[in-house]
Amino acid sequence: MPRTASDDTVFQAVASPTRRAILDALTRGEANVSELVARVSVTQSAVSQQLAVLKSAGLVGERSDGRFRYYSLRAEPLGEIDLWMARYRAVMEARLDTLGAVLDSLPDLPEEAADRRRARPARPVTPRASRRHPGGRR
Repeated sequence: MPRTASDDTVFQAVASPTRRAILDALTRGEANVSELVARVSVTQSAVSQQLAVLKSAGLVGERSDGRFRYYSLRAEPLGEIDLWMARYRAVMEARLDTLGAVLDSLPDLPEEAADRRRARPARPVTPRASRRHPGGRR
């Protein structure tokens, strides 16, 4: 399935760890820039720049209330990423199912191994000096 230019914008928008952190912060509800600065621990200038990218990708909505602007998450464009990842998710699920089948077919060794260790007599400890070469060097 070919991606469109708007898809690329969404992919580019979520490529930045700072922008992903802002999106994560907005999952708690709408916030102004000062609140986002506190949640994400980056400068006000950086948050403002990243919000502009997120807004242009359609991932963030903005509303004004007096002198404040409040930002909210618009998750719908993330559906494009989910669609793209669906084919990889199917591959990974198939691999995990195969791994699960292999693991289910193995005997439960940890308990059996622990039982054997408990039943085994302790080995005598050989002094290190007796293993050395004459003269103490190897």
